[in-house]
Amino acid sequence: MITLFERIGGDEMVDAAVDKFYAIVLADDRIKHFFANTDMNKLRIHQRRFLTYAFGGMPEYLEKNMRDAHNDLVNKRGLTDEHFDAFVEDFTTALHESGVAKNLIAEAKTLVETTRKEILNR
Repeated sequence: MITLFERIGGDEMVDAAVDKFYAIVLADDRIKHFFANTDMNKLRIHQRRFLTYAFGGMPEYLEKNMRDAHNDLVNKRGLTDEHFDAFVEDFTTALHESGVAKNLIAEAKTLVETTRKEILNR
């Protein structure tokens, strides 16, 4: 079975989408404050690894789990569903602007949505 990672264009497309995504996020008044004082190069690396894993491009993800990675954002900085929705919207825009087909964007959004409860510490 061909993975979503392969169908969207592999490393090249994930890299392009992540770079475009963070350009969009850092201009988004709804959520850009969550990224203040963040090492964006390090975050881009983590995001590339996570998306590669989530899209089936590698067998395991060895970074922090989503709950631990976002705990302070939820408990100290007020990360909510509204912010998660903005994140997903920006992610969708980045994939679209990177040339990913609509059906693959829908599949990617579905995968991202599965992380909502863990990211928001529910």
